[in-house]
Amino acid sequence: MAEILRCSWCGSDPLYREYHDNEWGVPLHDDLRLFEMLTLEGAQAGLSWLTILRKREGYRKAFAGFDPQLVAAFGDADRARLMADSGIVRNRLKIASAISNARAVLEIQSRYGSLDAFFWGFLDGRPIRNDWKSMAEVPARTPLSDIISRELKRHGFSFVGSTICYAHMQATGMVNDHLSSCFRHAIC
Repeated sequence: MAEILRCSWCGSDPLYREYHDNEWGVPLHDDLRLFEMLTLEGAQAGLSWLTILRKREGYRKAFAGFDPQLVAAFGDADRARLMADSGIVRNRLKIASAISNARAVLEIQSRYGSLDAFFWGFLDGRPIRNDWKSMAEVPARTPLSDIISRELKRHGFSFVGSTICYAHMQATGMVNDHLSSCFRHAIC
């Protein structure tokens, strides 16, 4: 039986492989999920993605299923609750960012109709399909992620540097960065 070829970054961990095989690079158009992925990418800063994947369910519970209206209303008691929650990364700045970013999502939705319309508007609704042969070719950021980062910051978002934005683009299928040898490349 032939071995399935995957992007090397997902290694052999079952959770990582599940994420790679079923989510990463699939075009995403749901505002709650887009907010979730942006929050998780920001939470990952300085940590491994596998750490965040392992805490994902904890994040979903702690942040009200990533409903931006509910998260935007979080106050001091919620911040204290989140700082005590071992199911998430207990970093004061990252927690504050998720709450303020929820408020910024509401502003984006009001202005653009949806978070989906905002993000995908940078691509005219069509994902960028790359044809990388090795992980060394895959960039950490691009001129487009620079633009998206600047626009998000202009709208009040934090923890949205260009590298985080590019990771978000990869995760949500705005860009297909599966290696050309990966079985997911043609699917995504």
